[in-house]
Amino acid sequence: MIRYIIAVDGMQCGMCEAHVNEAIRRAFPVKKVASSHSKKQTVLLAQSPIDEDTLKQTIRQAGYTALSVRSEPYEKRGLFSAWKK
Repeated sequence: MIRYIIAVDGMQCGMCEAHVNEAIRRAFPVKKVASSHSKKQTVLLAQSPIDEDTLKQTIRQAGYTALSVRSEPYEKRGLFSAWKK
């Protein structure tokens, strides 16, 4: 899985977070998406790579500005993940 961290400008409240989340869900097959207006970021998890320019455009079309996109590999951590190594 891949985790994307997007710096988003323009979110002011919980409804703004919901607008960004819904726009991303409609445009991409994501496992999870969560936005925070106080942190000014959106974090999403996807099984396969997502085009960053399309992601920025999707957020812009929702009325917000994606300042940067960072991606990193994501490994789900469960209760017993510390003992797997």
